[in-house]
Amino acid sequence: MELFQITPTCLIKSFHHYLYHIKFQCMNLSLEGKTAVVCGSSQGIGLAIARELALLGANCILMARKEEALKTAVYNLDIALRQQHSYVVADFSKTEEVKKSIEDLVMKTPVHILINNTGGPAAGPLTDATEAALLAAFQQHLINNQQLARAVIPSMKKEGYGRIINIISTSVRIPIPDLGVSNIIRAAVASWSKTLSNEVGKYNITVNSVLPGYTKTQRLDSLLEGIAIKNNIDKETLSKKMEQEIPMQRFGEPGEIAAVAAFLASPAASYVNGISISVDGGKTGTI
Repeated sequence: MELFQITPTCLIKSFHHYLYHIKFQCMNLSLEGKTAVVCGSSQGIGLAIARELALLGANCILMARKEEALKTAVYNLDIALRQQHSYVVADFSKTEEVKKSIEDLVMKTPVHILINNTGGPAAGPLTDATEAALLAAFQQHLINNQQLARAVIPSMKKEGYGRIINIISTSVRIPIPDLGVSNIIRAAVASWSKTLSNEVGKYNITVNSVLPGYTKTQRLDSLLEGIAIKNNIDKETLSKKMEQEIPMQRFGEPGEIAAVAAFLASPAASYVNGISISVDGGKTGTI
């Protein structure tokens, strides 16, 4: 090709592929040809994970209840490696809706990666929680996870590649004050994850959990506001105090959680199975 025929677009694409090969020369992080279903991906940690998986070459199918936000999210995902992204509208408070959505989806395309990520239950002490709140949390998290996993595992077996990654919370190690319902359901999901990993590992399907600490999301902002009001203190003061309790002296970024999830989704993590990884700046007080 003559030099004058090289367009800026060609240069950008060539540079991108150069960086791509440099990035993957030490370990295989490539997700080209893989399809990922990312739940709760219209914002926050879920969206950050979708972005990271797309950058690694995955075709991403986003699932959440807000269609306009999903459209925007899909539009902004990386397509430099000719990925094809789409979305499915599903309300995770409606388990039958989630079940139908994933069953319809797997009839059209094999799924290699499932990211289970759902917003946490409302804050509050366990003594104030109603039976209805506990049941709703159980259905929204554990039942949906089970339905999603059962739907995608057959195609993972057939493809010889599967990654199920659950975004939970550090509360599975040490319960977090004033998150009574969340603490209980997160622990149940962690146990579910470990049990499932033992059953499907022989099919080259891994099941792991990521435990985010305090991360800059709408969820954290809402929790800070609620605690500040309840204790009659300034929200900014509360935020600074909580940051000081973290060894790294700051809250996490969604992209930092996404990086760990992306590694677990990759071929490089082929022998990592049945674990829960805290991504919390060192705050959790356990080994």
